[in-house]
Amino acid sequence: MDSDERFNALYRAHYPAVLRYASRRADPDTARDVVADTFLIAWRKLKAIPADPEQVEPWLYGVARRVLANSDRSQRRTQRLTVRLSRQVPDAQPGDPADAVTERQRLAQALGRLSEADQEALRLIGWEELDLAAAAIAMGCSRSAMAVRLHRARRRLEQVLSAAEQTDQSRAPGRSSHVVRQESR
Repeated sequence: MDSDERFNALYRAHYPAVLRYASRRADPDTARDVVADTFLIAWRKLKAIPADPEQVEPWLYGVARRVLANSDRSQRRTQRLTVRLSRQVPDAQPGDPADAVTERQRLAQALGRLSEADQEALRLIGWEELDLAAAAIAMGCSRSAMAVRLHRARRRLEQVLSAAEQTDQSRAPGRSSHVVRQESR
């Protein structure tokens, strides 16, 4: 049996069980993502999967367990980052959730205007909380190259935020001279 046939047979035989396993531990969307990642890992490590049919499902459960753990860690990091960002909202009134939401939206829009490489550099450092060396490994570059990428990504993010702020200020309704004349009477 070649690799494709072995994987296809493994997938057909164990997909329902791995999905049940993940579904008992996560919401439906996350469970499907976990199963997809589990079988992706199984495909990549096909030679590492036990030959004994009795050991295949437990091996897949172990992979799914680690994928779930990674997913949980990622969600916790995202929550921590959201909390940190909400605390760093400039000029926000304490306790006014609308300002925090607006600032997060503004930041998300600005981030979305950057290139994928810039977004990834900022996310690895900000969301995943990696240091420069680890982020460099993730990006497939040297530590010094990562430092340059991060510096440039931050600078571009600042430029996008500044441009958006200037655009917002130019769109803000100003007081017309007619209104000023009426108030001075």
